[in-house]
Amino acid sequence: MKFLTVLLVSSLLACLPVSANAASAQEIDAKVNQTLKEFYHHSPAGKELARKAVGVLVFPDVIKAGMGIGGEYGEGALRVGGKTAAYYNVASASIGFQLGAQIKSEVLLFMSQEALDKFRNSDGWEAGVDGSVALATVGAGGQIDSNTVQQPIIGFIFSNKGLMYNLSIEGSKITRIDR
Repeated sequence: MKFLTVLLVSSLLACLPVSANAASAQEIDAKVNQTLKEFYHHSPAGKELARKAVGVLVFPDVIKAGMGIGGEYGEGALRVGGKTAAYYNVASASIGFQLGAQIKSEVLLFMSQEALDKFRNSDGWEAGVDGSVALATVGAGGQIDSNTVQQPIIGFIFSNKGLMYNLSIEGSKITRIDR
């Protein structure tokens, strides 16, 4: 049994990309640009919301893996006025029934200056504690729920397979990093 556990953990870790190491500012910016293109393609309504946002935080590759104990990590950039204002990482840990690995992208739209300022002035911002994030669900015709659109922070989670539903970023800690 111990051998199977070691084999399974080794297999999960082997699935993770080598680029999980700290990326340079240029690498992060290039990935953010590509992620925003994919996001706009998957959600025209999200693109319109992003145009109205005072800040857009993008994590192109959030890697989540677990076997009983799990965690996730990703690096990204905050865009204000279409330009990178700062770099951040997102991390979380979890315990419970889980097995596997996945890579997802996260986009957080700060719809109010107050919400953006609170985020930028924190030493470590935790979703659900320091600010509530309304995860967007896209309905028929690509429309986003009208209650979600009115929230100060709107989150989207997606992968190369399109928007993903029933996911959460609650409990994820976002911290500014130097690049």
